[in-house]
Amino acid sequence: MKRIRLAIPIVLLAGSLAPPGVAPAIAGAASAAPTRKAGLARSRLEPSAAQANLGPRITLTVDATEAPEKILRARMTLPVQPGPLTLYYPKWIPGLHEPAGPIANVAGLEFTADGKRIPWQRDLRDVFTFHIVVPPGATRLDVRFDYLEPTSFGGPAAGSVTAKLLDLTWNQVLLYPAGSPSSQILYRPTLVLPEGWQYGTALPVESHQANRVTFKEVALNRLVDSPLIAGEYYRAYNVTPPGEPIRHELDLVADSPEALAVSPEVQKEMTNLVAQEVAAFGGPHYRDYHFLVTLSDLMGHFGIEHHESDDSRLPERTFLMPDAGREGGALLAHEFAHSWCGKFRRPADLSTPDFETPMETDLLWVYEGLTTYMGNMLPVRAGLWTPEDYHRYIAGMAASMGPGRPGRTWRPLLDTAVAVPGMFSFGGWPNWSRGSDYYEEGNLLWLEVAAIIHDQSHGQKSFDDFTREFFGGPNHGPQLKTYTFDDVVNALNRVVPYDWAAFLHERLDSTSAEAPLGGLTRGGWKVVYTSQPAGGARRGAPGGQNDDLSIGLSLRPDGTVADSIYDGPAFRAGIRPGMKVVGVDGRVFTPIALADAIQATSAGPKSIHLLVVNDGYYKTSTIDYQGGPRYPHLERIAGAPDYLDEILQPLPIRN
Repeated sequence: MKRIRLAIPIVLLAGSLAPPGVAPAIAGAASAAPTRKAGLARSRLEPSAAQANLGPRITLTVDATEAPEKILRARMTLPVQPGPLTLYYPKWIPGLHEPAGPIANVAGLEFTADGKRIPWQRDLRDVFTFHIVVPPGATRLDVRFDYLEPTSFGGPAAGSVTAKLLDLTWNQVLLYPAGSPSSQILYRPTLVLPEGWQYGTALPVESHQANRVTFKEVALNRLVDSPLIAGEYYRAYNVTPPGEPIRHELDLVADSPEALAVSPEVQKEMTNLVAQEVAAFGGPHYRDYHFLVTLSDLMGHFGIEHHESDDSRLPERTFLMPDAGREGGALLAHEFAHSWCGKFRRPADLSTPDFETPMETDLLWVYEGLTTYMGNMLPVRAGLWTPEDYHRYIAGMAASMGPGRPGRTWRPLLDTAVAVPGMFSFGGWPNWSRGSDYYEEGNLLWLEVAAIIHDQSHGQKSFDDFTREFFGGPNHGPQLKTYTFDDVVNALNRVVPYDWAAFLHERLDSTSAEAPLGGLTRGGWKVVYTSQPAGGARRGAPGGQNDDLSIGLSLRPDGTVADSIYDGPAFRAGIRPGMKVVGVDGRVFTPIALADAIQATSAGPKSIHLLVVNDGYYKTSTIDYQGGPRYPHLERIAGAPDYLDEILQPLPIRN
């Protein structure tokens, strides 16, 4: 993610106890973090343990034996020198692109040296920063604190443990000293698990005795980029394609043993997915890869990317569903694609030297938009989705970005990326305020890029040529190679000469009411609307109701208004997000009752009377509407070549 540029690193705020000119009291620390040259592409490899002189070496022990009771106990030891010392709790979290480190969950923080407690002070301008003064003669600092697991649902800040499993992200259970880049601070992590629990992670293991696992020494940035899942119920599946020398593994933890079953068909599809993604991107940039999947109904469902793994959280019975591949495939494909787009290649302004320097998110339309394009196309190539699944998805995406979404008339796509740090979690009025549209509209943008490459090269080049050009190359393990806007443009021009800069600026800066559907029309398809939902789904089925294309209203399963299209029929009737629909035309609200009322408007104008609760008060809102239900579909353009389905064809794989 990206945001407004902030020029002064937060490390400079440590002046209350570390005045200018005083070196950090860390043995082995560098005198200053390297200057980051914005606009220059660069490569960076992780330091080896032999490079320990580049920064401090820290031992970290996380006792997770009380994880089922929602407490993780962190203990650290680091070399120090007497004098002022500043330590940080990770703030700007990669993959979240915002200052979302869960500092509020830290409790019982204590610093000691030679068995004596050292007073600490939180920085007045940054709650993630702590200052102490190391006493004379001390050479080692011991740090301890508890991480209290939240119990709320939601996104990445929500709870990550249940009675039967743990999803551990290391940034939540450590501090790190100021003065060295995170790539040069080395940790030797140990995890103590509840008896009988097993685990999955991309971290190399040094030793494993009973329930105690010690991992090989690792740089801080690599540690934070290497989550771990563990649980009483764990199972790993090998999804390495034939002939592929690098192991790929599907690691599952679940709240029940039954949920760990993955059919041979889905295993084959996941193996195909690995083969198709590696081929599309031109080869891996990791030592091995772990799909880390947590199956639980007791935590939020989402995915976060990492270089050698993902952190994907799905409903408990996902892999027991008849359409298991379709349900989980898009998320896993998306996060896997991030190993290339986001981890190996990353915008320079998202590649900060530590977790305190603010990130800048203006290139998220590449980071997330291109990944969304690849993550929804590749499941079709792998067999997890059918072409019809993709058609339904892209039609719905096009409709969600098109007319009737007035937010796009005042806020361009680029701003949805730039404003991420302050607006990512905002949940209301998405049609008027716009949300993280760099995902969906970014998908449409890259689909159009693919079509232009095809047209300009007369079918001799494809988007796969661009991805191999930009993301390919030899495998040196988890390497970082940054890029700028100009690097993207130059790579596109190396594939097919075109005025790519002008095209991209036009799409990024547009405030047109129309969605950018050039990729669909160039691909031989158009979006049409009918009264029947795609795929034979039943109107008004449970699970929420989306009538925003008809009466301009989107409801949650209980009738709560999720969105009301600005200046649409429901909006003009006084219905707003957060209200709750409890009645339809004199009857108790049900999704079917509302669907029937909308269907009745197909024959002509009709008033729909909704009984609505607003802050504890009832009111009746009258929606004047005609036209019946409207559902988006893709329809072939007569006489036009079908390039869209050509994109979905699997790449040839050599065993």
